[in-house]
Amino acid sequence: MTTPVAAVDCGTNSTRLLVADAEGASLDRRMRITRLGQGVGATGRLAPEAVERTLEVLREYRDVLDEHGVTTVRMTATSAARDSANRDEFFAPAAAIMGTPPELLTGEDEARLSFRGAVAELDADDGPFLVVDIGGGSTEFSVGTTEPEGVVSTDIGCVRITEKFLHRDPPTAVELSQALSVVRDYLDDVARELPAAKVARRLVGLAGTVTTVAAVEQGLAAYDRGRIHHFELTRPAAEDVFRTLATERKADRMHNPGLEPGRADVIVGGTAILVAIMRYFEFDTCLVSESDILDGLVLSLLDGTGRLGQAGPAAP
Repeated sequence: MTTPVAAVDCGTNSTRLLVADAEGASLDRRMRITRLGQGVGATGRLAPEAVERTLEVLREYRDVLDEHGVTTVRMTATSAARDSANRDEFFAPAAAIMGTPPELLTGEDEARLSFRGAVAELDADDGPFLVVDIGGGSTEFSVGTTEPEGVVSTDIGCVRITEKFLHRDPPTAVELSQALSVVRDYLDDVARELPAAKVARRLVGLAGTVTTVAAVEQGLAAYDRGRIHHFELTRPAAEDVFRTLATERKADRMHNPGLEPGRADVIVGGTAILVAIMRYFEFDTCLVSESDILDGLVLSLLDGTGRLGQAGPAAP
C-alpha cells in the first residue's frame, strides 16, 4: 500500500480524522466537536440536529480525503451509536458521503484499538501500561505492554456524566460529589474485571478531556501537539485544574487558555473521571498521549487487520 490511508472516528462528543502515509506518519489530523451523543442517554436516540452537525463535518472530511488522494478509509462509530435505536438515520447518509459505511465498534474493540495507537511509540520496558480513553459516552480501560492483556469498557464519559449529574452552572458540591461517587463505583467494576490495572506501572491518558487538562495546565493559548503529546500530567496538577474548572461558570471557564470553548460545558465531567481514576489507582502522573484510536485504526489498515473501506466515489 503506497497511497495515503485515513481513519475517521465518529464519537459521542467529537468527530475526528487522521490521514497517514504508507508508513503511518500523520499527514493531516483534525477534530471537530459535533456532540453526536446529545441527549442519547435520556432518549436512546440520536437527535436530528446532532446527526446533521456530524454529517456536515464528514462532508468537510470527504474533501480532505479527496485532496490527499485517499482511497482506503476505516470509519468507526462508538458509544453514542451503540446506545441509539435510530443509528441508521446517521449511518446511511454517512456512508453516502464517505463512500464506505461506518463500522460500529464494541467498547472492547474501541479499547484494543486505542491501546494499539497509544503504546506504538512507548518503550516496552516502561510497561505494563494502563491506557484510559475518556470519551463522551464511555471510557475504555486496557492493560498490557505491547498487546492488551485485558480490556474493559464502562458507561461513563464527559457528556454522559454531565447530562446525568452536573446540571447547575457551576456544578454544586453535591452534584460533583455524586458524579465522583458514581465514577468510583464503575472503577470498582474495572478493578474487579481487570485486576492488572492495579499493578500497571504507567497510566496513559487519551482523548479530548486529558489533552485539554494538559493544555490548561500549561496555559497554551494555541493548540500545540508537541507540548501536549507525552506531557507528564501530575496528580496535583490535575486536581488543581479540576478545582479551577469546577468552580467557574461556563461563561468564565471557556476563557481558560487551552480550553476549546465547545468543550467548556462537559470538561468538568470529563476531568472528574480523570481525577477519580488517578485517585483510585494511585497514579502520581498520567502520560498524556495524542496517539489514540485513530492511530490504531490506521495501523490496522496498514497491516491488513482492519476492515478496508473504499473512500469513493461518494453518492451524488
